[in-house]
Amino acid sequence: MELFFDLVYIFAAVQLAQILLGDLSWTGVLEVVILFAAVWWGWNYTAWAMNWLDPARTRIQLLSAVLMLAALGMAVAIPSAFDGQSWIFVGCYLFMGILRPVVMMLAFSGQQLARNYRMLLLWTMFAGVFWIFGAAAPDGWRIPLWLTAVLVDYAAPLAQFRVPFVGSAPMHLWDTDAEHLSRRNRQVFVMALGQCILLMGGAVVDQAPLALPLMASLTVGFASLFVLWWNYFALAGSGAAHGNTSTGALRTAFAYAHALMVLGAILVAVSIELRLTHGALTPAIVVVTTAGPLVYLAGNLMFMRSRFGRLAQSRILAAGLLVVITGVAVALREVIPVAVLSLTVLAITTSLAVYTAVQRRAAAHGGRAT
Repeated sequence: MELFFDLVYIFAAVQLAQILLGDLSWTGVLEVVILFAAVWWGWNYTAWAMNWLDPARTRIQLLSAVLMLAALGMAVAIPSAFDGQSWIFVGCYLFMGILRPVVMMLAFSGQQLARNYRMLLLWTMFAGVFWIFGAAAPDGWRIPLWLTAVLVDYAAPLAQFRVPFVGSAPMHLWDTDAEHLSRRNRQVFVMALGQCILLMGGAVVDQAPLALPLMASLTVGFASLFVLWWNYFALAGSGAAHGNTSTGALRTAFAYAHALMVLGAILVAVSIELRLTHGALTPAIVVVTTAGPLVYLAGNLMFMRSRFGRLAQSRILAAGLLVVITGVAVALREVIPVAVLSLTVLAITTSLAVYTAVQRRAAAHGGRAT
């Protein structure tokens, strides 16, 4: 049931990628980030709720179906969320945000979990004020109001869901299943790679006939996705048995770090389509091409810090190289072929994936990954 629920998010990711493909301005990027933050938070809180619910029970399956329908409503409204469909997007998001804690409060009445979800509901309603005002406000006010709503939503766990004169719900009071969260986040990351395949395949079909240069570009694009998958599972594919399993650490590793990794995958998908459909580099294409791996690596660093208490030096080095490549490619965009940028970025991510796999094997034999 949970995997079925995730299918909606392939569609949502494709919708977000299409918006960015149509508007590579800073405003377009900010809109996509806001919409992604809402979509991710809807998925994240649903995944966490299933820590304590049995998806094999009919009532829970019906609840999942209702939440899935609301998520589909959000996804359908994404292209016009900053125009005429703002109320549909906000309505579906807040419906999910209110239904989940209400169900949990009823299901666990009198228990600590019900009190926790009461505090979460209060924060959701506070953020909802900004979501609603943003939907009702003129277009110029929507971005700042919705950005404020996102910040409130994401700040809630960091603030321990504290509400003055009411109470709080510190992380240690949330008894979570580390293996369940690990599995669910691995699944949704694979779903994010799935939307990359959809976008890449569609771009190639649209560029028919399938000439040799196009097939070569397709091969490089596929290699980029494979390396991203390889890199991810070399890092986070071993489950949750190792590392810090406190709820606070799991919150950072999965709610926040995986948000960056999934967003990075979406940006990689956008960059692959741009490079398949454009014969020359532009500043926007260069930035998106390197931004995908950079955002993904930022999630890696947060994940490593929260689970293992250290920064991954290899990822800092890779990120530094990508920043240098960005500057060089933007400056020399008129003389650097698209394929050269693609292969350079692929070389860095492949080297990192190989190194991560080797370090993981060493760690399994008593070494330590860096």
